[in-house]
Amino acid sequence: MKIALVCDWLVGMRGGERCFEIACQLWPDADIYTLVHIPGSVSPSIEAHHIATSIIQKFPGYIEKFRRYLPLFPYAIERFDLTGYDVIVSFSHCVAKGVKVRPGIPHICYCHTPMRYAWDMRQSYLDSLPPIKKLLAGKILNRLKNWDRRTASGVTHFIANSNNTQKRILSAYGRNSAVIYPPVDCCRFNVSDRNDGFYLIVSAMVPYKRIDVAIEAFNNSKRGLLILGSGPELNKLKKMASGNIEFVTNASDKDVAAYMQNCKALIFPTEEDFGIVPLEAQACGKAVIA
Repeated sequence: MKIALVCDWLVGMRGGERCFEIACQLWPDADIYTLVHIPGSVSPSIEAHHIATSIIQKFPGYIEKFRRYLPLFPYAIERFDLTGYDVIVSFSHCVAKGVKVRPGIPHICYCHTPMRYAWDMRQSYLDSLPPIKKLLAGKILNRLKNWDRRTASGVTHFIANSNNTQKRILSAYGRNSAVIYPPVDCCRFNVSDRNDGFYLIVSAMVPYKRIDVAIEAFNNSKRGLLILGSGPELNKLKKMASGNIEFVTNASDKDVAAYMQNCKALIFPTEEDFGIVPLEAQACGKAVIA
């Protein structure tokens, strides 16, 4: 049986990529289709596959800035030719589930969430923009929302990563789904009673994670906060932060485990699809303030 694995992008190892990694281990001969891939940015078990990228990979500018081409994502994902595959398995939080599949071919979508920008997080993204850009972005998001709803019909089976996401899928697409929770590798962590006095955030630097809320709180409290992660909001968040807040952008998995074992508590200011990070902190015996 020939399987194609489809995901939105491969530019780092976050929660979604850790789920995708398990699929890559289950089907080591599967081909991968994704909008953008930064070589070396994901685990060896993902990198070992044949990885086909979209036209977005060839567009001008640094590949890390690929999100600026969001309006073109639906066009790019629909251009993949999946002729010859017996099963399509997509892992989607943006457009991956919109890939075109031949009639009669099963398309199983592991859905982290319906497209955040167009649905439940829409207002958060728009509120961060100046008036003219906000008006234009609103029109673009309307088009994306319609496309996202329409392409749900191309999925034969939806799998949600949580009850929370299951409700979103039903609301956005009118589709039922089964819940399969994400993998959480608790063996990476050891219970620790060490407390070096700092609070910890482990997150991508994107608007919906609401790191700005935590920074405002710690600017006022003057308590020590360590933020691990990177992303398009990084420079903006650094400018907001006072001297008691430190950023680490290149922490390895081993570093993350050490920081979790030594922190006072994990700070988690967002409403998440599932939320792997709090469980990892709890595997270290640490409190989570969420």
